[in-house]
Amino acid sequence: MSLTAVEQLPELDAQTLRIVGAIAEHGSITAAADALGLSQPAVSQHLRRAEQRLGLALAERIGRSVRLTEAGEVLARHARTITNAFDAAAGELAELSGLRAGRVRLAGFPTASSTVVPKLVKQLAATHPGLSVSYLEAEPPEAVEAVRSGAVDVAITFSYPGDRVDPHQESAQGLSVDSLWQDEMLVALPSSHPAAAHHRVPIDELSSETWIAGCPRCRGHLLQVTESAGFTPTIAYETDNFSAVLGMADAGIGIALVPTLALASTRVPEGIVLRPTARGDSRTIHVVTTEGASRVPAVSATLGALHSLDLARLSLEDAATPA
Repeated sequence: MSLTAVEQLPELDAQTLRIVGAIAEHGSITAAADALGLSQPAVSQHLRRAEQRLGLALAERIGRSVRLTEAGEVLARHARTITNAFDAAAGELAELSGLRAGRVRLAGFPTASSTVVPKLVKQLAATHPGLSVSYLEAEPPEAVEAVRSGAVDVAITFSYPGDRVDPHQESAQGLSVDSLWQDEMLVALPSSHPAAAHHRVPIDELSSETWIAGCPRCRGHLLQVTESAGFTPTIAYETDNFSAVLGMADAGIGIALVPTLALASTRVPEGIVLRPTARGDSRTIHVVTTEGASRVPAVSATLGALHSLDLARLSLEDAATPA
């Protein structure tokens, strides 16, 4: 059958199929109405309207009984299969709407993998046990691209003020970017260091220090912070491993600027102190989705769970932070 021929067919609806199927099964309009939980006049009226719309008689009244016409038999033959499919689809939509089923694909940066993501997945499992969650670890630029390409539904990302390559600007155009919270940056230095006496450390007092740098974007932020303090840092060590960063600082071979969130899954050595900077440096934690994705029940539930997490406590609640 050609597409033109299909487009010219009168529109069928699920209720007509249910009614014709019930008449075929029960033998009368009255019995069909009882089986469907409808009144007999309502079934008769719907049948008449369907016949007018289709231009075909579906049933013949013979005395007090009714008999399906050839057209009615055609519909009855397909009614069970089609209405079962409608019921199955409605059931699946109801499951999704109530989040008794569905899936969400997450992406997040490495530090989030051991802090935000476990708490998020645990909360979703408790509130929506039928929701399937998968996770991809990716740095912010790759995570943003994964949302754009459709590889993931929700990405947890971060950005630094003045970031020269901020993935939440041009590369995130057309996507939805929502800020979750500010993750304060802390200076990690030996407790014997003179700057440890400060409640907040002036960065310009650290110009002669040897520094430990992290990921490329973290290194870029360190350079931006020290540049605004009037010096270029001497960076002798580079590692993405925050346990290694703190170990090096504890050994007295360098100091570092670390995000507070990284401490939630990292043991802080007893000989290390962590101090915020005098100017209150921080990075922003974001959640990225496609525009309108919040209308998808699984995504909406995930966003709601993210916003309801006690993010202010995530950073230090598991860290053995010295006073």
